[in-house]
Amino acid sequence: MDVSVFGTGYVGLVQAAALADVGHRVLCVDIDEKKIQQLQKAVPPIQEPGLSALIDDNLREGRLSFSTQPGDAVTHGQLIFIAVGTPPDDDGSADLRHVLGVTREIVRHMEADRILVIKSTVPVGTATRVLDVAREALAELGKEHLKVRVVSNPEFLKEGSAVNDCTRPDRIIVGSDDEVARSQLAELYAPFCRNRDKLIFMDNRSAELTKYAANAMLATRISLINELANLAEQVGADIESVRKGIGSDPRIGYHFIYPGCGFGGSCFPKDLRALLHTGHVNGFQMRLLRTVHEVNEEQRQVLFRKLQKHYPDGLKGKSIAVWGLAFKPNTDDMREAPSRYLMEALWHEGATVRAFDPEAMSECRRLYGYRDDLVLCATRDDTVQDADALVICTEWKAFRVVDFEHLASKLRDRLVIDGRNLYNPDQMAAAGLHYRGIGLPSVAPLASAS
Repeated sequence: MDVSVFGTGYVGLVQAAALADVGHRVLCVDIDEKKIQQLQKAVPPIQEPGLSALIDDNLREGRLSFSTQPGDAVTHGQLIFIAVGTPPDDDGSADLRHVLGVTREIVRHMEADRILVIKSTVPVGTATRVLDVAREALAELGKEHLKVRVVSNPEFLKEGSAVNDCTRPDRIIVGSDDEVARSQLAELYAPFCRNRDKLIFMDNRSAELTKYAANAMLATRISLINELANLAEQVGADIESVRKGIGSDPRIGYHFIYPGCGFGGSCFPKDLRALLHTGHVNGFQMRLLRTVHEVNEEQRQVLFRKLQKHYPDGLKGKSIAVWGLAFKPNTDDMREAPSRYLMEALWHEGATVRAFDPEAMSECRRLYGYRDDLVLCATRDDTVQDADALVICTEWKAFRVVDFEHLASKLRDRLVIDGRNLYNPDQMAAAGLHYRGIGLPSVAPLASAS
């Protein structure tokens, strides 16, 4: 099938590459000329495992192409994906200006019927609004004889594993009551349903809510385990033992019950606020999700609070090593990352940060520039040179195996704050380290190791 994708951000680019890889002819369009030039060389603007190779393969095979000309995309694609950004407004609502602007641009170039597939994360009712805008634009242009069909097709990609999520999806949600649109989407996604039918058809509004509901459910699990972890510290329990105990219950399972320093990234925080806003404008107060949001806001400060507790005289002049800047492994995305809340709090108190991340160093420099209280180090071991303490924000594989005795010899105050519970507290204590995890009992360094 001939498919066009408006937007070469995270969602649009991965979806386009996956569709091209199964044989569809996909044209991506974006207004950013520099980005398009890079993509034509198979250089993606994001760090995502496997994406560059997927783009390169399909460029060479002629199934994937990139352009800055919206007219070319509208002419090319019988199915047109809208995958532009929906950044949050100040009130938490999703900003639909890009979605509606692309809709008008598509209509302006239409010479035949088209199916618009909304891939962007949008609030309930957006498909109806897009259809209304398209019909109004058609009428203004004297194109009433043309028909626009609108489908809600939310994405469920996880950063760091987006290529696999897109090429081997758990489910494919298609929101539409139009039989022609449903048939076209079924044909489009048939290659992804060879083992079993992964298509779930429903109406537009249910599809739109499904996206937000999924993220709200996962965010709730994270905030709940974090709240239980904080209680565990107060009562002297071990949250890791608790996690294993409850995770063994098949009704609960182990997914998204890892205690940590709060969720971040481009989806959970934004989507949670947007869902709360949807409830508010419809006169419905979502008390549970508001608490989930509040718990996460507090949890983002847990690493800094642990440092404050260890340094009652203040952090001014202290040098703190930070392992992990991205909000999760296998990405360079620092949007609402726990590391940002930690570093900004440390700088406010007059501390210096020595940081390392396998992928997000350039992004950190882009965000914060050059400053005297930020040292970006070449390796994880460089960060602990001349550092008083170490804080772990991201659970990269590169941080899992550590020579604890060597670490203890490098850190002036032998303090490790582990925001991801990567290490065994007893092993840390045996090496002479003050180790503080999330929801773990405090274990003092062994005297023999001091």
